[in-house]
Amino acid sequence: MNLRIYIQKKNFFDLYSRNLYQELNDMDISLSKVIIYHIYDIFQIKQEVFIDSLYKIFVDPVTDIYHKKLHLKNPYFSIEYLPGKYDQRAEAAMQCIKVIDPISTVFIKTGKLIELIGLNNQKNDIIKIKKYCINPNICKEKNLKEMLPPDFSNIKCVEKKKMKILEGFINFTPEEIKKIHKKWNFSIGIKDLLFIQKYFFEEKRDPKEEELRILDAYWSDHCRHSTFLTTLVDITFDGILKDTYYNIFNKYLKDRDSIGRSKDPINLMDLSNLPSQILSKKGKLKNYVFSNERNSCIMRIDVDIIGKKKEKWYLLFKNETHNHPTEIDPFGGAATCIGGAIRDPLSGRAFVYQSIRLSGADDPTKKKTLNGKIEQRKICREAANGYSSYGNQVGVATTHIHEIYHKGYKAKRMEVGMVIGAVPVDYVKQKNPKNGDIILLIGGLTGRDGIGGATESSKEYEYNFKNTSYNIQVQKGNPIIERQIQRFFRKKSAISLIKKCNDLGAGGASVAIGELSNSSILYLDKIPIKNTSLDPIEIALSESQERMVVVLNPYDVKKFINLSHKENILSIPIARITDNERIIFYHKKKEIFNLKSSFLNTGGSNKKKVVQVSSPTSISPFKKSQKITFNKTNFLKNISKLNIASQKSLVEMFDSTIGGGTILMPFGGKYQMTPSEGSVQKIPVLNGETTTVSLASWGYHPNISTWSPLHGGAYAIVECVSKIVSMGGNYKSTYFSFQEYYQKLGKKSKNWGKPFASLLGAYHAQMAFELASIGGKDSMSGSYKNIHVPPTLIAFGVSIGSCGNIISPEFKKIGNRIYLYHHKPLKNEMPDFDSLKKVYDQVYEGICSGKIVSVKTIKDGGISIAIAKMSFGNRLGVVIQYNNHLLETNIGSLIIESSSSLSEDFILIGEVVSSKNLNFNGISIDIDESIENWIKTLTPIYSIHNRDLKYTKKNILRKSIKFHKKIPLKWKSIKKIRPHVFIPIFPGTNCEFESIHAFEKEGAIVKTFVLRNLSDKDLIQSISKMVKYIKSVQIFMLCGGFSAGDEPDGSAKFITSILHNPYIKDSIEYFIDHDGLILGICNGFQALIKSSLLPYGKINLRNHKSPTLTYNKIGKHISQCVHIKVISDQSPWLKGMKNKVYTIPVSHSEGRFYANEKMINILLKKNQIATLYVDLKGNPTMDFPFNPNGSIGSVEGLLSNNGKIYGRMTHPERYNNGLLKNIPDIKEHSIFRNAVQYFL
Repeated sequence: MNLRIYIQKKNFFDLYSRNLYQELNDMDISLSKVIIYHIYDIFQIKQEVFIDSLYKIFVDPVTDIYHKKLHLKNPYFSIEYLPGKYDQRAEAAMQCIKVIDPISTVFIKTGKLIELIGLNNQKNDIIKIKKYCINPNICKEKNLKEMLPPDFSNIKCVEKKKMKILEGFINFTPEEIKKIHKKWNFSIGIKDLLFIQKYFFEEKRDPKEEELRILDAYWSDHCRHSTFLTTLVDITFDGILKDTYYNIFNKYLKDRDSIGRSKDPINLMDLSNLPSQILSKKGKLKNYVFSNERNSCIMRIDVDIIGKKKEKWYLLFKNETHNHPTEIDPFGGAATCIGGAIRDPLSGRAFVYQSIRLSGADDPTKKKTLNGKIEQRKICREAANGYSSYGNQVGVATTHIHEIYHKGYKAKRMEVGMVIGAVPVDYVKQKNPKNGDIILLIGGLTGRDGIGGATESSKEYEYNFKNTSYNIQVQKGNPIIERQIQRFFRKKSAISLIKKCNDLGAGGASVAIGELSNSSILYLDKIPIKNTSLDPIEIALSESQERMVVVLNPYDVKKFINLSHKENILSIPIARITDNERIIFYHKKKEIFNLKSSFLNTGGSNKKKVVQVSSPTSISPFKKSQKITFNKTNFLKNISKLNIASQKSLVEMFDSTIGGGTILMPFGGKYQMTPSEGSVQKIPVLNGETTTVSLASWGYHPNISTWSPLHGGAYAIVECVSKIVSMGGNYKSTYFSFQEYYQKLGKKSKNWGKPFASLLGAYHAQMAFELASIGGKDSMSGSYKNIHVPPTLIAFGVSIGSCGNIISPEFKKIGNRIYLYHHKPLKNEMPDFDSLKKVYDQVYEGICSGKIVSVKTIKDGGISIAIAKMSFGNRLGVVIQYNNHLLETNIGSLIIESSSSLSEDFILIGEVVSSKNLNFNGISIDIDESIENWIKTLTPIYSIHNRDLKYTKKNILRKSIKFHKKIPLKWKSIKKIRPHVFIPIFPGTNCEFESIHAFEKEGAIVKTFVLRNLSDKDLIQSISKMVKYIKSVQIFMLCGGFSAGDEPDGSAKFITSILHNPYIKDSIEYFIDHDGLILGICNGFQALIKSSLLPYGKINLRNHKSPTLTYNKIGKHISQCVHIKVISDQSPWLKGMKNKVYTIPVSHSEGRFYANEKMINILLKKNQIATLYVDLKGNPTMDFPFNPNGSIGSVEGLLSNNGKIYGRMTHPERYNNGLLKNIPDIKEHSIFRNAVQYFL
């Protein structure tokens, strides 16, 4: 049968309706209430299956209201995805139904209905509301009078169009070529088309339409860096910095000559890459690895394994922008930014574990925007949601997030992701493909999205909502599949078979296949697809985050497919390597593309541009800030400025502890309020423990770069290096990767002078430090009409260090001395590199010796702002006796906390004191007042549900509760055994590695199994195997993640569906009856609650009186550390821990425990409430941030009646000795040890 249902949240839980109401209120739309209904159009479902699935999958009886039909009297409208857009909610619902009925052929479409209550100006306001809610690139208004099935299936592709040949093309006149260029809206230039015409003339045939479209993508600036490879001629310099420019430029020419490059063309790419070649030749880049798979920067490092020999690893890092996609689809564009960044090191076989996110926007506190563009605050919010959602699901720790504000980013959003991955050297077998080798596609299905992104990203931005091509340019990736590939690529048995690998980024299969080999044949009809109406060209060009192509020996294909199948990953042979030096594509035996690889690899016609580099004509940001007088008013004004204000409400949306390797939390100190200087993670070793860490940070200042790109490039390097130093890294081991983002340069020589000057400054800084950039990414289209992005050169830096040397910037101890290293620029305001290097060496030595305990870099706001941020984390005051530079912008300078005296290169300026004040030369400023001003600017943008930062004070815990007597905890088996643990891995699971490590460290034997659901047979077999595993172990753990993406509209529904399977249910009853222990953390806890294993101890359907875990009251994901108190130790898991308080990471979107007062009291009386969220004094609390999700009764964890089943939201598996160094008094919560000891 086919039917439509509507699901509404009960008012108490309806956060997202209140969210939309607040957003519309901010737009000055007057209404009294908004109600959002989720729509499910369900096709081909059996009646009995629907009845069985209704309260397991679609409706939470505690939080939801189910409607068969709606009879609304108020204005409303409905929204649904555009045809072909990936709908994770629908996909998850179908997967859950498959668990109930494996042979189901159900299809589902989802949507939303928005009811507007009390709307005053109905006609005009409804138009405004629809425009705000409906992004035509993603969705459309839904017609509720019709019910059409989705337009995708897994059926093989059928050809819909006849192939077109552009007849007469080789004989077209230049004028006709120009007309074709305009008509087809090519991203490549007219000269490129003429170059193509010449090629086909020599081939004696006209091109097919597909060939021109593929060439447009292949040769796009995005894919082939044509702007950076343009030959630069007649380079001139003028103005007050003329001599400075010429000195650096002549040094560059001399360096080129020293390695025999003097006759090669000068271009931006050469200027960017030359330091690595020069320094490599001098033996300065000992860790640098050059690879013909050029998707990432690669370092070869030694990884210390405690008690074992050091291991050789590759460290890969990459930065990626998705500026255009995020501008037109903020959520999807930002999600594919991190997805696209991950897939590059992943294609190098590295496990990606560390991420930095930078973004650029115009002022999001302003409501107005340019006509035809999405307003800045909406872009900022949705982009943050998209990036964090995708990265959190893949399971990459994003530990450093920063948004840069500049009016130029109104032209086009900046969205940058930088990631780091690692893999043992002996896992990777890079070999050249040979004739007869097979190319496999692994991962997800291909759809009608991610098409045209490469070409449109290469153009000047001309936003037009009527441009229907925009709606297929942004691919909505599947993070669950990308996570599966991450897990698969950790297996040596699989990746050691791969000769070469490439991701399906911009240009899709058409570009990826061409980059693998100079000779290959691709069979497009072999590619698995979502949509039966896809044309061959769409299949060829479709980009995705969750697909890879790998080259294998023919005799390894079967083995590789079997290995991938075990990981629930589709692998399909789609192409083969030949030896004819041509790239050929077929579709159903019809040739659609056939070109010489030598022509394809030219990247298009040769281009030349004249360069004129102009000197700045205005006062520098450094000198401008010197005019600001220091007083309390100016200090508080500065600390609330956009680029200085706290971004904690943004940062906490990103999972910073996933993987169990985080050394520095994004915010440190007792109060978690001092921002870290960058990202530090342990190398993700597979066995044992390591002290080797990777450090990452960045440098860029938009105002300096706008004033003088030369200085901007140089200071980007200095800032990045200074942050590495401030975290305890040795700057001499730093390698860079650049992110360039500039206006569309066009023909004007002065425009070309901007990136040239930036790279000239960066060149000078690299050579001065003897450090090099070994990769990067350029985006050269940041223009909208007459508005341009600021000249943007971001220097990302990566270094290797030791965990013991890592420090954080919050003040540590009363009585410690505060020193200043003041970096004084040269007369031309360029950095003084001799001074910087001398001091940075001393700082590193001081940190290693333990003398220096915290360091903070100085930037906007000067010394006073840096000191204030250092004080916030532990609320320690300062007394400063120093009059200069208190509010001055400076880059390179450091504030240092030391336990003893430092050399004369450092100025003693003050002391850490116990008072809660910042005292600058007698001007006293309250720390709490400073924090209030610091957080007020951006908190309303990213925490619109929680603007007062507090929940209701009601807390229904009763201090007078008398607990029952202790429950005897006995193991029935007489024989003591080393326990076996079973951890199932579901679609969306992402905490398995740290969970496995937590148990193995305590001596347990861990078994894992990936549940497979690619086919009905896979699912049935998986359930059968799970039953055997459950019955064969002593401990059963459900670990964290995002079960099927926490869809449909709620967490852990897929896992819950599995637990309700009668065979699984019986095996768990058997397991419980034989005294097994069950643990559920985060997503696992949600599954235990929603299956009724907690608190009832049996799997059953719930009712409206049952406890639940629902969306956080702040309405977003929260990642931080919290304090929990054990109030019941009536469990093997918590033996001996009663009344102890632990500080533990937490990261979730749906961790808010809810139960009515009667249920809370029952659970208390039965000792089933295990742990509570508490404040710094150890008292249960409803206050944010101590109870970050707003859990009723402060409940954090529950026990079953017999204490054997334990569920909790916090992540003790993510902490180990040496981690989370900027969180005071953190210690291990050894529940895993207790569980293992219980059986010994």
